[in-house]
Amino acid sequence: MSLTTTNTSERLFSLDALRGFDMFWIMGAEEIVHTLFKATGSPFWGAISNELTHPAWNGFHFYDLIFPLFLFMAGVATPYSVGRELEKGKTKKQVLWRVVKRGLILVLLGIIYNNGLEIKPLAEIRFGSVLGRIGLAYMFANIIYIYTKERAQVIWFFCIIIGYWLLLKFTSAPGFAPGDLTMEGNFASYVDRLILPGKLYLGIHDPEGLMSTIPAISTGLLGIMTGNFLKKNPAAPAKKALYMAITGIIFIALAHLWDLDFPINKNLWSSSFVLNVGGYSLILLALFYYIIDVRGYKKWAFFFKIIGMNSILIYMSGQFINWEYTTNALFQWLGQLIGDPFNIVVMAICYVMVKWVFLYFMYQKKVFLRV
Repeated sequence: MSLTTTNTSERLFSLDALRGFDMFWIMGAEEIVHTLFKATGSPFWGAISNELTHPAWNGFHFYDLIFPLFLFMAGVATPYSVGRELEKGKTKKQVLWRVVKRGLILVLLGIIYNNGLEIKPLAEIRFGSVLGRIGLAYMFANIIYIYTKERAQVIWFFCIIIGYWLLLKFTSAPGFAPGDLTMEGNFASYVDRLILPGKLYLGIHDPEGLMSTIPAISTGLLGIMTGNFLKKNPAAPAKKALYMAITGIIFIALAHLWDLDFPINKNLWSSSFVLNVGGYSLILLALFYYIIDVRGYKKWAFFFKIIGMNSILIYMSGQFINWEYTTNALFQWLGQLIGDPFNIVVMAICYVMVKWVFLYFMYQKKVFLRV
Protein backbone atom coordinates (compact mmCIF):
# COMPACT_ATOMS: atom_id res chain seq x y z
CA MET A 1 0.00 0.00 0.00
CA SER A 2 1.38 3.41 -0.91
CA LEU A 3 0.62 7.01 -1.69
CA THR A 4 1.81 7.51 -5.25
CA THR A 5 1.93 10.07 -7.99
CA THR A 6 -0.07 8.75 -10.95
CA ASN A 7 -0.27 9.62 -14.62
CA THR A 8 -4.03 10.06 -14.86
CA SER A 9 -4.04 10.07 -18.67
CA GLU A 10 -3.55 6.28 -18.68
CA ARG A 11 -6.77 5.61 -16.82
CA LEU A 12 -10.17 4.83 -18.31
CA PHE A 13 -12.23 7.94 -17.57
CA SER A 14 -15.62 6.22 -17.52
CA LEU A 15 -14.40 3.59 -15.06
CA ASP A 16 -13.07 6.22 -12.65
CA ALA A 17 -16.29 8.21 -13.01
CA LEU A 18 -18.49 5.18 -12.35
CA ARG A 19 -16.33 4.20 -9.37
CA GLY A 20 -16.75 7.73 -8.07
CA PHE A 21 -20.51 7.59 -8.62
CA ASP A 22 -20.54 4.36 -6.63
CA MET A 23 -18.48 5.77 -3.75
CA PHE A 24 -20.48 9.02 -3.77
CA TRP A 25 -23.40 7.22 -2.15
CA ILE A 26 -21.45 5.67 0.70
CA MET A 27 -19.34 8.74 1.45
CA GLY A 28 -22.49 10.53 2.60
CA ALA A 29 -24.83 11.14 -0.34
CA GLU A 30 -27.34 8.61 0.94
CA GLU A 31 -27.73 10.75 4.07
CA ILE A 32 -28.68 13.74 1.90
CA VAL A 33 -31.65 11.74 0.61
CA HIS A 34 -32.58 10.46 4.08
CA THR A 35 -32.55 14.01 5.48
CA LEU A 36 -34.58 15.32 2.55
CA PHE A 37 -37.24 12.74 3.41
CA LYS A 38 -37.13 13.72 7.09
CA ALA A 39 -37.38 17.41 6.25
CA THR A 40 -40.16 17.16 3.66
CA GLY A 41 -42.06 13.97 4.44
CA SER A 42 -42.42 13.64 0.67
CA PRO A 43 -43.41 10.17 -0.63
CA PHE A 44 -41.00 10.77 -3.54
CA TRP A 45 -38.00 11.24 -1.26
CA GLY A 46 -39.34 8.46 0.96
CA ALA A 47 -39.25 5.99 -1.92
CA ILE A 48 -35.69 6.96 -2.84
CA SER A 49 -34.67 6.90 0.83
CA ASN A 50 -35.99 3.35 1.11
CA GLU A 51 -33.91 2.33 -1.93
CA LEU A 52 -30.85 3.57 -0.02
CA THR A 53 -31.31 0.96 2.70
CA HIS A 54 -30.70 -2.79 2.71
CA PRO A 55 -33.60 -5.30 2.90
CA ALA A 56 -33.58 -7.32 6.10
CA TRP A 57 -32.96 -10.59 4.21
CA ASN A 58 -34.38 -11.42 0.76
CA GLY A 59 -35.05 -8.74 -1.86
CA PHE A 60 -33.11 -6.01 -3.60
CA HIS A 61 -32.71 -2.26 -3.14
CA PHE A 62 -30.44 0.09 -5.09
CA TYR A 63 -28.14 0.29 -2.06
CA ASP A 64 -27.39 -3.43 -2.47
CA LEU A 65 -25.66 -2.59 -5.76
CA ILE A 66 -23.00 -0.30 -4.28
CA PHE A 67 -20.72 -3.02 -2.93
CA PRO A 68 -20.83 -5.53 -5.85
CA LEU A 69 -20.53 -2.72 -8.40
CA PHE A 70 -17.17 -1.80 -6.88
CA LEU A 71 -16.01 -5.43 -7.11
CA PHE A 72 -17.28 -5.65 -10.70
CA MET A 73 -15.26 -2.55 -11.63
CA ALA A 74 -12.14 -3.98 -10.03
CA GLY A 75 -12.60 -6.87 -12.42
CA VAL A 76 -13.12 -4.58 -15.42
CA ALA A 77 -9.78 -2.94 -14.66
CA THR A 78 -7.93 -6.27 -14.57
CA PRO A 79 -7.23 -6.66 -18.34
CA TYR A 80 -5.94 -3.07 -18.36
CA SER A 81 -3.68 -3.52 -15.32
CA VAL A 82 -2.78 -7.16 -14.72
CA GLY A 83 -3.19 -7.89 -18.43
CA ARG A 84 -0.84 -5.05 -19.34
CA GLU A 85 1.82 -6.38 -16.99
CA LEU A 86 1.64 -9.81 -18.63
CA GLU A 87 1.84 -8.18 -22.05
CA LYS A 88 4.99 -6.33 -20.98
CA GLY A 89 6.70 -9.62 -20.24
CA LYS A 90 6.21 -10.15 -16.52
CA THR A 91 5.90 -13.80 -15.57
CA LYS A 92 2.65 -15.22 -14.25
CA LYS A 93 4.37 -15.86 -10.94
CA GLN A 94 5.39 -12.21 -10.62
CA VAL A 95 1.88 -11.00 -11.42
CA LEU A 96 0.37 -13.61 -9.10
CA TRP A 97 2.41 -12.26 -6.17
CA ARG A 98 1.16 -8.73 -6.87
CA VAL A 99 -2.46 -9.93 -6.98
CA VAL A 100 -2.16 -11.98 -3.78
CA LYS A 101 -0.43 -9.13 -1.96
CA ARG A 102 -3.13 -6.67 -2.98
CA GLY A 103 -5.89 -9.05 -1.92
CA LEU A 104 -4.37 -9.65 1.52
CA ILE A 105 -3.74 -5.94 2.09
CA LEU A 106 -7.42 -5.29 1.41
CA VAL A 107 -8.34 -7.99 3.93
CA LEU A 108 -6.10 -6.28 6.51
CA LEU A 109 -7.58 -2.85 5.74
CA GLY A 110 -11.04 -4.33 6.16
CA ILE A 111 -10.18 -5.61 9.62
CA ILE A 112 -8.80 -2.16 10.54
CA TYR A 113 -11.93 -0.50 9.15
CA ASN A 114 -14.15 -2.73 11.30
CA ASN A 115 -12.13 -2.64 14.51
CA GLY A 116 -9.82 0.37 14.37
CA LEU A 117 -6.19 0.12 15.51
CA GLU A 118 -7.06 -0.79 19.09
CA ILE A 119 -5.91 -4.24 20.21
CA LYS A 120 -8.95 -6.31 21.20
CA PRO A 121 -9.59 -9.86 22.42
CA LEU A 122 -10.06 -12.28 19.51
CA ALA A 123 -13.72 -12.83 20.40
CA GLU A 124 -14.44 -9.11 19.91
CA ILE A 125 -12.81 -8.77 16.49
CA ARG A 126 -14.95 -8.88 13.36
CA PHE A 127 -12.89 -10.37 10.53
CA GLY A 128 -15.52 -10.28 7.77
CA SER A 129 -15.56 -6.95 5.91
CA VAL A 130 -16.45 -5.23 2.66
CA LEU A 131 -12.80 -4.65 1.80
CA GLY A 132 -11.94 -8.19 2.82
CA ARG A 133 -14.53 -9.63 0.46
CA ILE A 134 -13.34 -7.37 -2.35
CA GLY A 135 -9.76 -8.44 -1.64
CA LEU A 136 -10.46 -12.19 -1.60
CA ALA A 137 -12.90 -12.20 -4.53
CA TYR A 138 -10.57 -9.95 -6.55
CA MET A 139 -7.62 -12.20 -5.73
CA PHE A 140 -9.23 -15.47 -6.77
CA ALA A 141 -10.90 -13.97 -9.86
CA ASN A 142 -7.52 -12.61 -10.94
CA ILE A 143 -5.81 -15.96 -10.34
CA ILE A 144 -8.37 -17.52 -12.68
CA TYR A 145 -7.66 -14.72 -15.17
CA ILE A 146 -3.90 -15.23 -15.01
CA TYR A 147 -3.98 -18.99 -15.53
CA THR A 148 -6.94 -19.51 -17.89
CA LYS A 149 -8.15 -18.35 -21.28
CA GLU A 150 -11.35 -16.37 -21.82
CA ARG A 151 -13.58 -19.38 -22.53
CA ALA A 152 -12.46 -21.05 -19.32
CA GLN A 153 -13.24 -17.85 -17.39
CA VAL A 154 -16.83 -18.03 -18.64
CA ILE A 155 -17.02 -21.66 -17.54
CA TRP A 156 -15.64 -20.74 -14.10
CA PHE A 157 -18.26 -17.97 -13.79
CA PHE A 158 -21.20 -20.29 -14.35
CA CYS A 159 -19.73 -23.26 -12.45
CA ILE A 160 -19.29 -21.11 -9.33
CA ILE A 161 -22.82 -19.70 -9.26
CA ILE A 162 -24.47 -23.02 -10.21
CA GLY A 163 -22.31 -24.92 -7.72
CA TYR A 164 -23.16 -22.45 -4.94
CA TRP A 165 -26.87 -22.80 -5.73
CA LEU A 166 -26.69 -26.60 -5.58
CA LEU A 167 -24.65 -26.48 -2.37
CA LEU A 168 -27.24 -24.36 -0.55
CA LYS A 169 -30.17 -26.22 -2.14
CA PHE A 170 -29.16 -29.61 -0.79
CA THR A 171 -27.60 -28.67 2.56
CA SER A 172 -28.59 -26.76 5.68
CA ALA A 173 -27.60 -26.08 9.26
CA PRO A 174 -28.22 -29.03 11.64
CA GLY A 175 -31.87 -29.32 12.57
CA PHE A 176 -33.15 -27.61 9.42
CA ALA A 177 -34.51 -29.11 6.21
CA PRO A 178 -32.14 -29.26 3.21
CA GLY A 179 -32.38 -26.07 1.17
CA ASP A 180 -33.38 -23.90 4.14
CA LEU A 181 -32.35 -20.33 3.26
CA THR A 182 -33.28 -18.54 6.47
CA MET A 183 -30.58 -16.74 8.44
CA GLU A 184 -30.54 -19.48 11.05
CA GLY A 185 -30.92 -22.46 8.75
CA ASN A 186 -28.77 -21.83 5.67
CA PHE A 187 -25.57 -23.80 5.25
CA ALA A 188 -23.32 -20.82 4.42
CA SER A 189 -24.05 -19.03 7.70
CA TYR A 190 -23.68 -22.30 9.59
CA VAL A 191 -20.19 -22.88 8.15
CA ASP A 192 -19.21 -19.29 9.01
CA ARG A 193 -20.36 -19.86 12.59
CA LEU A 194 -18.12 -22.94 12.72
CA ILE A 195 -14.91 -21.65 11.12
CA LEU A 196 -14.87 -17.84 11.11
CA PRO A 197 -12.96 -16.55 14.16
CA GLY A 198 -14.06 -13.56 16.20
CA LYS A 199 -17.59 -12.21 16.09
CA LEU A 200 -20.11 -12.24 13.26
CA TYR A 201 -21.84 -9.00 12.33
CA LEU A 202 -25.33 -10.31 13.17
CA GLY A 203 -24.29 -12.86 15.78
CA ILE A 204 -25.41 -15.90 13.82
CA HIS A 205 -24.61 -14.51 10.39
CA ASP A 206 -22.10 -12.21 8.73
CA PRO A 207 -23.03 -10.63 5.36
CA GLU A 208 -19.31 -10.63 4.51
CA GLY A 209 -18.66 -14.17 5.71
CA LEU A 210 -16.28 -16.66 4.08
CA MET A 211 -18.80 -18.95 2.40
CA SER A 212 -20.68 -16.19 0.61
CA THR A 213 -17.36 -14.86 -0.67
CA ILE A 214 -17.26 -17.84 -3.06
CA PRO A 215 -20.04 -16.56 -5.38
CA ALA A 216 -18.57 -13.06 -5.12
CA ILE A 217 -15.64 -14.42 -7.15
CA SER A 218 -18.10 -14.64 -10.05
CA THR A 219 -18.91 -10.95 -9.65
CA GLY A 220 -15.22 -10.19 -10.09
CA LEU A 221 -15.02 -12.61 -13.03
CA LEU A 222 -17.94 -10.89 -14.74
CA GLY A 223 -16.02 -7.64 -14.48
CA ILE A 224 -12.93 -9.32 -15.95
CA MET A 225 -14.94 -10.73 -18.86
CA THR A 226 -16.39 -7.28 -19.46
CA GLY A 227 -12.91 -5.75 -19.40
CA ASN A 228 -11.74 -8.35 -21.92
CA PHE A 229 -14.67 -7.48 -24.14
CA LEU A 230 -13.99 -3.74 -23.99
CA LYS A 231 -10.27 -4.19 -24.61
CA LYS A 232 -10.23 -6.89 -27.28
CA ASN A 233 -13.55 -7.02 -29.12
CA PRO A 234 -13.27 -5.41 -32.58
CA ALA A 235 -16.83 -4.02 -32.52
CA ALA A 236 -17.33 -0.26 -32.68
CA PRO A 237 -17.38 1.40 -29.21
CA ALA A 238 -21.05 2.37 -29.54
CA LYS A 239 -21.96 -1.25 -30.30
CA LYS A 240 -19.94 -2.42 -27.31
CA ALA A 241 -22.05 -0.17 -25.08
CA LEU A 242 -25.22 -1.58 -26.68
CA TYR A 243 -24.09 -5.19 -26.23
CA MET A 244 -23.27 -4.57 -22.57
CA ALA A 245 -26.68 -3.01 -21.96
CA ILE A 246 -28.51 -5.88 -23.68
CA THR A 247 -26.51 -8.46 -21.73
CA GLY A 248 -27.33 -6.58 -18.54
CA ILE A 249 -31.06 -6.71 -19.26
CA ILE A 250 -30.84 -10.46 -19.98
CA PHE A 251 -28.97 -11.03 -16.72
CA ILE A 252 -31.62 -9.16 -14.72
CA ALA A 253 -34.40 -11.19 -16.36
CA LEU A 254 -32.57 -14.45 -15.59
CA ALA A 255 -31.97 -13.31 -12.02
CA HIS A 256 -35.68 -12.77 -11.44
CA LEU A 257 -36.46 -16.20 -12.88
CA TRP A 258 -33.87 -17.79 -10.60
CA ASP A 259 -35.29 -15.75 -7.70
CA LEU A 260 -38.30 -18.09 -7.75
CA ASP A 261 -36.06 -20.92 -6.49
CA PHE A 262 -32.98 -19.14 -5.10
CA PRO A 263 -34.02 -15.70 -3.80
CA ILE A 264 -32.07 -12.56 -4.63
CA ASN A 265 -30.22 -12.05 -1.36
CA LYS A 266 -27.20 -9.86 -0.71
CA ASN A 267 -26.59 -11.41 2.71
CA LEU A 268 -25.94 -14.79 1.06
CA TRP A 269 -24.62 -13.27 -2.20
CA SER A 270 -26.99 -15.74 -3.83
CA SER A 271 -26.47 -16.79 -7.44
CA SER A 272 -29.56 -14.85 -8.50
CA PHE A 273 -28.07 -11.83 -6.71
CA VAL A 274 -24.85 -12.26 -8.75
CA LEU A 275 -26.84 -12.12 -11.98
CA ASN A 276 -29.04 -9.26 -10.80
CA VAL A 277 -26.23 -6.94 -9.66
CA GLY A 278 -24.15 -8.06 -12.63
CA GLY A 279 -26.93 -6.94 -14.94
CA TYR A 280 -27.27 -3.53 -13.33
CA SER A 281 -23.48 -3.13 -13.27
CA LEU A 282 -23.31 -3.85 -17.00
CA ILE A 283 -26.06 -1.33 -17.74
CA LEU A 284 -24.43 1.39 -15.64
CA LEU A 285 -21.02 0.77 -17.21
CA ALA A 286 -22.60 0.80 -20.68
CA LEU A 287 -24.23 4.15 -19.91
CA PHE A 288 -21.08 5.76 -18.50
CA TYR A 289 -18.89 4.27 -21.24
CA TYR A 290 -21.21 5.49 -24.00
CA ILE A 291 -21.62 9.03 -22.65
CA ILE A 292 -17.99 9.54 -21.58
CA ASP A 293 -15.75 7.41 -23.78
CA VAL A 294 -17.88 7.08 -26.91
CA ARG A 295 -19.60 10.47 -27.05
CA GLY A 296 -16.80 12.31 -25.28
CA TYR A 297 -18.93 14.16 -22.71
CA LYS A 298 -16.45 14.18 -19.84
CA LYS A 299 -16.78 17.48 -18.00
CA TRP A 300 -19.99 16.56 -16.15
CA ALA A 301 -18.29 13.46 -14.68
CA PHE A 302 -15.26 15.28 -13.24
CA PHE A 303 -16.97 15.50 -9.84
CA PHE A 304 -17.25 11.70 -9.71
CA LYS A 305 -13.79 11.08 -11.16
CA ILE A 306 -12.20 12.95 -8.25
CA ILE A 307 -13.89 10.49 -5.87
CA GLY A 308 -13.20 7.43 -7.98
CA MET A 309 -9.46 7.98 -8.22
CA ASN A 310 -9.06 7.85 -4.43
CA SER A 311 -11.88 5.52 -3.47
CA ILE A 312 -9.90 3.43 -0.96
CA LEU A 313 -8.56 6.56 0.72
CA ILE A 314 -11.97 8.13 1.27
CA TYR A 315 -13.43 4.79 2.40
CA MET A 316 -10.74 4.33 5.04
CA SER A 317 -10.49 8.00 6.02
CA GLY A 318 -13.25 7.81 8.63
CA GLN A 319 -10.92 5.77 10.85
CA PHE A 320 -8.45 8.66 10.99
CA ILE A 321 -10.43 11.84 10.30
CA ASN A 322 -13.55 12.93 12.21
CA TRP A 323 -15.46 14.23 9.20
CA GLU A 324 -18.57 15.09 11.23
CA TYR A 325 -16.54 17.24 13.63
CA THR A 326 -14.76 18.94 10.71
CA THR A 327 -18.04 19.66 8.94
CA ASN A 328 -19.64 21.08 12.09
CA ALA A 329 -16.58 23.22 12.81
CA LEU A 330 -16.71 24.74 9.34
CA PHE A 331 -20.43 24.94 8.60
CA GLN A 332 -22.48 24.71 11.79
CA TRP A 333 -23.20 28.44 11.43
CA LEU A 334 -24.79 27.75 8.05
CA GLY A 335 -27.05 25.07 9.46
CA GLN A 336 -28.13 27.43 12.23
CA LEU A 337 -28.77 30.16 9.68
CA ILE A 338 -30.99 27.87 7.59
CA GLY A 339 -32.87 26.54 10.61
CA ASP A 340 -35.38 23.69 10.84
CA PRO A 341 -36.26 21.54 9.00
CA PHE A 342 -33.71 21.95 6.18
CA ASN A 343 -30.64 22.51 8.35
CA ILE A 344 -30.05 18.74 8.46
CA VAL A 345 -30.13 18.63 4.64
CA VAL A 346 -27.62 21.48 4.36
CA MET A 347 -25.28 19.84 6.86
CA ALA A 348 -25.49 16.51 4.99
CA ILE A 349 -24.53 18.31 1.76
CA CYS A 350 -21.67 20.11 3.52
CA TYR A 351 -20.45 16.79 4.90
CA VAL A 352 -20.08 15.36 1.39
CA MET A 353 -18.52 18.53 0.01
CA VAL A 354 -15.87 18.66 2.76
CA LYS A 355 -14.80 15.15 1.78
CA TRP A 356 -14.85 16.05 -1.91
CA VAL A 357 -12.67 19.13 -1.40
CA PHE A 358 -10.17 16.96 0.46
CA LEU A 359 -10.11 14.52 -2.46
CA TYR A 360 -9.78 17.37 -4.94
CA PHE A 361 -6.76 18.65 -3.04
CA MET A 362 -5.21 15.17 -3.24
CA TYR A 363 -6.02 15.05 -6.96
CA GLN A 364 -4.38 18.43 -7.55
CA LYS A 365 -1.25 17.16 -5.82
CA LYS A 366 -1.49 13.95 -7.89
CA VAL A 367 -1.41 11.84 -4.75
CA PHE A 368 -3.47 8.64 -4.68
CA LEU A 369 -3.73 5.73 -2.26
CA ARG A 370 -2.79 2.57 -4.13
CA VAL A 371 -3.09 -0.97 -2.80
